[in-house]
Amino acid sequence: MFTFLLVVQAIVAALLVTVILMQRSEGGGLTSSGSPSGLMSARGAADFLTRSTAVLATIFVLLSITLAFLAATRQSSTIDTSLARKAGNTPPAATAPLQTPAGDDALAGAAANAAAAAQANAAAGNGAVPLVQ
Repeated sequence: MFTFLLVVQAIVAALLVTVILMQRSEGGGLTSSGSPSGLMSARGAADFLTRSTAVLATIFVLLSITLAFLAATRQSSTIDTSLARKAGNTPPAATAPLQTPAGDDALAGAAANAAAAAQANAAAGNGAVPLVQ
């Protein structure tokens, strides 16, 4: 039922976009050329397109409310546990001693500190993402 209404919603949305694009704007719409008699006269086409826009917009809003209600009340029979964390009693990681860089080796010292911290996090297995490897 939900999927069927979702497909109907998509069709109504496409029709609504088409009808809106067909309406006459200041520069003329997609229906700027037509016969001057009956439904395709300027007045008849404007009335038909205005009414069809109102009807399609009403149907679109009602379908949106219905789909929101169905989505809120729909119960899922299965729960996806693929992203759940595994429970475990892992001890906190021991921090590696940081080196103090001196002189020109400041960048190399910072990289070594980051690598040491990354190895400590990886060794702990606590799910932390290493910054530098």
